[in-house]
This record gives sequence, structure tokens and C-alpha cells, in this order.
Amino acid sequence: MAERIAILGAGSWGMALARLLDAGGNSVCLWEFDNAEYRTLLKHRGNPNRLKGFQLPEAVELTNDIFRAVTEAELLVMATPSQHVRSVISSAAEHLGSVRGIVNVAKGVETRSLKRMSEVIAEETGFPYSRIATLSGPSHAEEVILDMPTTVVVASESDSFAHEAQHTFSVGSFRVYVCDDLTGVELAGSLKNIIAIATGIADGLNMGDNTKGALITRGLAEMTRLGLAMGARAETFAGLSGLGDLFTTSTSRHSRNRMVGERIGRGEKLVDIIADMIMVAEGVETTRSGQDLAQLHCVEMPITNEIYQVLFRGKPPSEAVVDLMGRKLKAEIWR
Repeated sequence: MAERIAILGAGSWGMALARLLDAGGNSVCLWEFDNAEYRTLLKHRGNPNRLKGFQLPEAVELTNDIFRAVTEAELLVMATPSQHVRSVISSAAEHLGSVRGIVNVAKGVETRSLKRMSEVIAEETGFPYSRIATLSGPSHAEEVILDMPTTVVVASESDSFAHEAQHTFSVGSFRVYVCDDLTGVELAGSLKNIIAIATGIADGLNMGDNTKGALITRGLAEMTRLGLAMGARAETFAGLSGLGDLFTTSTSRHSRNRMVGERIGRGEKLVDIIADMIMVAEGVETTRSGQDLAQLHCVEMPITNEIYQVLFRGKPPSEAVVDLMGRKLKAEIWR
């Protein structure tokens, strides 16, 4: 059934979802905060700096007025970078009277509060978790706009809302599965970006497939350990939001997080890389949050710790590799 849908955030993923939901017969309004970016959207019906050659369907409404975007919306999609979710949703919170549910697509953990995005949204809107879902999985916007087969998962504490979102977002070659492990899906989609930075560093250091295979596998193990400590289920991390997204983000030429790591491995400074980027690499701030969560829950996360030391303490990447390889020997499976 067609719905009025507001998407907050006109980055590459927000634009790709606007096209997808429009193709599903919905009335879509796409909101952009930055005035310069909004003017670019109006001029090109897209943003060449984010998705080259892409144009939004004419039926998609564009606005930089958040109240206009959300006032009559029935479904709200949060597509802003994770560290901006709180400020954006709080500015819209008083105008969500017709919104029956919120689907978050941001992948990150809020720094300082260490809250997942569903927790931030619930806190700012007063919505119950039964009206909040998170959509996550291996889904680069650059491939979704080309209708390449893509599968993701939508998680909610409400089975009925998860199934509603599943049917809304399942359009053409974009297939959605449902899951009731909201904690696991949100943590997996966030923490995998840290490991993607690690695999990028390995590329920058001209290390091989053996190294990347080890980082992906052992990265998944430490992601799962933290998830279990926070109440998630192990099988979620073996699914689309975990292993699927981890593999894709760690190996793809489209991955901003892998690219950040590669440039660090080649000797560039993080501050210079960030200044040079148009889009956000969520894994940078998630590394802070992941390190804090590991300490809070007393979970050993050696790769996360080394990436934290490299990004924020100036540790040479080659030294981090030596320290990882020189750790005390263990069994492969341990808690």
C-alpha cells in the first residue's frame, strides 16, 4: 500500500532509498540540511559529488524544510550520519503526529552516550520500540541505484512493524529479510566499519589476502563477543548485517571506511583524510564508541583497540600489526 514517506538525509544512501521507495509506488519527500547541498540537488536532481550520473525521479519532492518533510509523513526514514541522528530527530520530534513508524538506516553508535540509533530515536521522540526499526546489510548505494541484486535485513522489537517495513522496502532487486534482534543488527552494522578500516590499512601496507581474511574472521569474532555481552544473538552476526556487511565493506571499492584505512596505511594523517572527504566514514567515530563499549562490558577486542590506537593515539600501523601478531596464543573459539 502506497505511503507518504519522509527521508531525512540526502546523502548517497538517502538518494538511493528515495529512488527505491518511489519505484515502490510511495510518495517520497527527501530532506537535505545543508543549503549548498540542497541547491545542488535542485539543480541536478541528484548530487554528482555523491552519486555520479544519478538523477532522482521527478516525483520525489526535495526540501530543506524539515517541518514540511515530516508533518504529513506516515513513515520516517532516518538516513543522516549516526552522530547527527539525535539533533535531526529532536528538531522533528514535535511534528511527527501522523508518523506511524521510524526506520533507521544510519550505522553507528553515538559517542559519549554509547547509545544505539534506536535508543537515540526512542529517547528523542518518545516512540515505543515497537514503532522503530533498523534496516541494515551489504548495500552500497552505488549498486542499489543500478538495480544490482541486494539483500538486507530489517530488525524491530515488533514483528508486525518489521514485516510492514519488509514489504515497503522490498522493491524489484532489493530484497529484505526480517529479524527480531534489534541490538544485534545495530551493533553488527556499526562495528563492521571498524574492521573495514583495519582491512583498508592492510591494503595500504601492501599486505595480502591472507591478512584480510584473518582480519575479517577475527574481526567478526570480536564483534560477536561484544554483541553477546550486550544481549544480542550470535547468529545475527553470521547474517546479512554481520558477516554479509562486514565482507562487503571490507573489500569493496565503494567503501569509505576501507578507503580511510588504506590511506592511513599509506602514511596519510586522519585529519587530512577527513578534511578531504565529501561523505562521512562512520567507522572513525564508531572506533571511539567500540573501544568505550569494549571497556565498559569488559570484552577483549584486540583489533578494535589497535585501530583506536592508530586513529587517535598516533600509533604506526605497522607497529599495530606486530602487536596483534604477537599476542598470547589462544584457542580459536573462546569467550
